Amino acid sequence: MATASFMVAPAGRRGGVGRMLGEDMLAWATREGYRGVQFNAVVETNTAAVRLWRSLGFEVVGTVPEAFDHAVHGLVGLHVMYRPLPRA
Repeated sequence: MATASFMVAPAGRRGGVGRMLGEDMLAWATREGYRGVQFNAVVETNTAAVRLWRSLGFEVVGTVPEAFDHAVHGLVGLHVMYRPLPRA
């Protein structure tokens, strides 16, 4: 199982940087023979990130309630997201 974490600076958002990082990581993990990729901490209120990872085939497999103290929303959940990979 591979794990990954990404943060894109505000200046890089909406420019496809997150998608490029995700696609490259998925290709690398597949080449290296991993069976799946898991994100351990996707903030549930970060709708852009959740939408991106879903578009790349990830599913929310669980949410840890009140695990992140958001500056605006207070305590919010962290999603664990998973995607199986094809056999190389």
